[in-house]
Amino acid sequence: MSSAEEGNMAYAVIFGCIVVLGLPLNAASLWILIQRHRLKSPSAVIMINLALADLLLVLSLPMRVYYYATGIWSLGVFACICISSLFTNNIRASAIFITVIGVDRLLAVVFPLSSRHLRNTTNSWRACGLIWISLVAVSIPESVAISSKMQGCNLTNCFHPERSPCYKEQIVPSLNYVNSCFVFTLLAVNCISTSMVSWKLRSHLSDSVQVVNKMNVMLIFAMNLLMFFIFFLPVSLVLSVEKWRVAVEPALCLASMNCCFDPLLYYFSLDSFWTKKEDDKARPNGIHSRS
Repeated sequence: MSSAEEGNMAYAVIFGCIVVLGLPLNAASLWILIQRHRLKSPSAVIMINLALADLLLVLSLPMRVYYYATGIWSLGVFACICISSLFTNNIRASAIFITVIGVDRLLAVVFPLSSRHLRNTTNSWRACGLIWISLVAVSIPESVAISSKMQGCNLTNCFHPERSPCYKEQIVPSLNYVNSCFVFTLLAVNCISTSMVSWKLRSHLSDSVQVVNKMNVMLIFAMNLLMFFIFFLPVSLVLSVEKWRVAVEPALCLASMNCCFDPLLYYFSLDSFWTKKEDDKARPNGIHSRS
């Protein structure tokens, strides 16, 4: 077996493990969020959309497993682009919703009174809907541009861009830089949110808010930052530096692993994730209002 074939089998095993672990984890998380919390809090709405994004990401992986296990792609350009777009957009969606979770916690802790009219289920659904619409709007011209570049390429290398003749032509190179800037922007938002919440929790809290579990609140931000540094930042660096792009597949493997760790956020972000509470709508995790 050649080194290339060994690499393909390694990718097949890794993506297969992500499917085996991520599919039941995210399906169970989505069911628990819908059945137990019943969309009664803005946090639950964001979590449901994050779980949906992760589930769609997992559902895009079996075709990658098949390709890496067989070494052949015979479904054509359209199927290749559709599955690649589903994979890429749901990694983006995961990064966005993780950031939105941090912003939601920021508003709840640092601006509990002034943000009360903003933090409701209606606005959460509007924000999530806008995110999905934006992702679709971005993916359409992106897919068209990539499709025009892939005409005449060796389609047996759908998920191996470094082995495709088109790779030397740098398929829509500006997209790589835009994606990298996008991830760095989200990372900056998470860093700022973490700093502001940390400062607020260490300082004197307002009389109108009481954080009863500071550890859980800070764990949310710590996990958000870890996920960005471990899963999303490497693929952004690989895409932005031309000589590193030969490592794009390992970076994508790493990024897709994020869907197996996101369920940890549900546990720490929502009070009593496993039990239904009637007053979840009025109380974000670990934050009680004094009346």
